[in-house]
Amino acid sequence: MSARPTAGVGLKPQHYAEAEACPAVGAQQGLWFEVHPENYMVEGGPRMSWLERIRSRRPLSLHGVGLSLAGDERPDRSHLARFRALIDRYEPFIVSEHLAWSRRGNIYHPDLLPVPRSREVLALVCDHIDEAQIALGRPLLIENPSAYLPLAGHEWDEVEFLVEIARRTGCGLLVDVNNVHVSAANMGFSAENWIDRIPADLVGEIHLAGHRPDAALGEALLIDSHDAPVADTVWRLHERLVARIGARPTLIERDGDVPEFSELLTEQARAADVLSGLEMAA
Repeated sequence: MSARPTAGVGLKPQHYAEAEACPAVGAQQGLWFEVHPENYMVEGGPRMSWLERIRSRRPLSLHGVGLSLAGDERPDRSHLARFRALIDRYEPFIVSEHLAWSRRGNIYHPDLLPVPRSREVLALVCDHIDEAQIALGRPLLIENPSAYLPLAGHEWDEVEFLVEIARRTGCGLLVDVNNVHVSAANMGFSAENWIDRIPADLVGEIHLAGHRPDAALGEALLIDSHDAPVADTVWRLHERLVARIGARPTLIERDGDVPEFSELLTEQARAADVLSGLEMAA
């Protein structure tokens, strides 16, 4: 097993061989990989074998996209059982999910949809996180969403809402810095203020990703596209965050227009350099 996790990348099937062979030297000493559990909820096959081999060499995190924790229905128990089986098999060092809803009955939506930050939704989300954490046998990290349009019904500021969820459930927070930037640009608030207010003791992981201006509206609407390099503005926010809270495992996300593995490692090395010399949280 390699050194303690520092900066990681999202693992893609086209990179399995390079990920397995990547030497633990330089910035890659603390390299780790994230996968979406929904892509591995099967009994066997070549994909599972690759993941087994990579996990024997590198730390792994599971980042869920299908629990729909902010939906109005309880988490699907069969989904939780399959998720738990992956946790037991691969022993990830981090398990995370989104503050969003994506399911109604047996229909799953391809997007992580927003909810009003109301007292009713707060109680619902906390109940669902409690249920999920018990079923998974692990505490979750909950990720802040991207915002694109004003949503009626908010009774809480986003940072306050996330903190209250964490305090009530014992979960931690996954701070997606790109989501903060995108939401701030779209909603007209200060990303720096958001970053400065998030409590250090609740942050267990950080995500960095790329974004693009909307095809029709341009810079008036930023899209959390995950198909571009991390923007300099997002890098600066990341540096600002870890300068205050200390180093946290930091992931480079790239889900569209996926480049060569070496290009991802260049961004991973930049994140590792930011974390270098900072004390990693226990």
